[in-house]
Amino acid sequence: MTYKETLDWMFAQLPMYQQKGAAALNAKLDKTLHFAAHLGNPEDKFKSIHVAGTNGKGSSSHMLASILQESGYKVGLYTSPHLNDFRERIKINGQVVDEAFVTEFIAAHKTYLEYHKLSFFEMTVGMAFIYFAQENVDIAVIEVGLGGRLDSTNIITPEVSLITNIGMDHMQILGDTIEKIALEKAGIIKPNVPVVISERQPETETIFSLIAHQLKSEIVFAEDENIRDYPTDLLGDYQKRNCKGVIATITMLEGFEVPEEAIAKGLQRVVANTGLMGRWQVLRQSPLVVCDTAHNKEGLTYVLAQIAKQSYSKLHIVLGFVNDKDVQGVLKLFPKDAIYYFVRPSMPRGLDVGQLQSLAKEQGLKGEGFQSVQEGLKMAISNADETDMVFVGGSTFVVAEVV
Repeated sequence: MTYKETLDWMFAQLPMYQQKGAAALNAKLDKTLHFAAHLGNPEDKFKSIHVAGTNGKGSSSHMLASILQESGYKVGLYTSPHLNDFRERIKINGQVVDEAFVTEFIAAHKTYLEYHKLSFFEMTVGMAFIYFAQENVDIAVIEVGLGGRLDSTNIITPEVSLITNIGMDHMQILGDTIEKIALEKAGIIKPNVPVVISERQPETETIFSLIAHQLKSEIVFAEDENIRDYPTDLLGDYQKRNCKGVIATITMLEGFEVPEEAIAKGLQRVVANTGLMGRWQVLRQSPLVVCDTAHNKEGLTYVLAQIAKQSYSKLHIVLGFVNDKDVQGVLKLFPKDAIYYFVRPSMPRGLDVGQLQSLAKEQGLKGEGFQSVQEGLKMAISNADETDMVFVGGSTFVVAEVV
């Protein structure tokens, strides 16, 4: 199969959470463990850092990779979801995995994958782990896909675990309270492996502390540490929280030489070193067009606070969601004086534009509906003056269509 045919097979034949929601989840690690054994347990052949959380885990993973690259190490980076190309999920020193590796991996294991009915995410984790092992990375930064305890990445024993902000997201899978969600995220804490918590939250502090104590794992709350405030090229004031967690994690990492200069350079060169997209990303000036992948209450609270700090004449918001989010709760956060362009991301879970408009109207948000993200963005830019601002967001999949 060609690379495109391989991807079509992966996306169409096998369930993927991003496309199908809860139906794609197996809620256990048996298949991942069996597949890892089939591959020769590649997860045991490289060192790693494991990153979980509701918000900030993607940015934090890229920051960690950038710092370690600046320290001279060969660094694997596994993240999800991708925005443009599947290969964004699997990188070494910022370079995406070769198309040939993807096609050859699927071809070599296709019979196994079909027979055992592995999910999209399970096979992707196996692909990443064997790639990092074969390429002899010094260390890999592994971002959790969903939750933590039962996530396919949770077969590794990392050098350090990092848990970022905890918020209400994927409640139908992880639980309907912050405490329940925190328990799932805490599932990545391993016996005698230090864990860093980026933010001290009243609802989660006791849970993390108790589990870490039970597992004899040293626990550090980053905001309690005396950590220097380093600037970063990732825009948005909310990144300061992520930076603290990242630096605390680097401090806890043993066996790696990471000079202060590498921390400073790494945080200033995250985009250049890792290719990160979609975090307060400026798409154009005059009018200012910014997109961000924040897609839940906590994440969007940070982003909307950042928007409020900008200078503009009028605010235009291109907004779309997937249909398993607490859209009504999120819409309450958005400013009523903005001009809205309601869109549907091009995927099965995309929320119907008419339904979104109705929900938005209940919150006093007014605007037109468009059947595609590009149509909505084109109209927003057309209507905006040079001194206006256009924000694009609501869903990772809306942003994926504009970057």
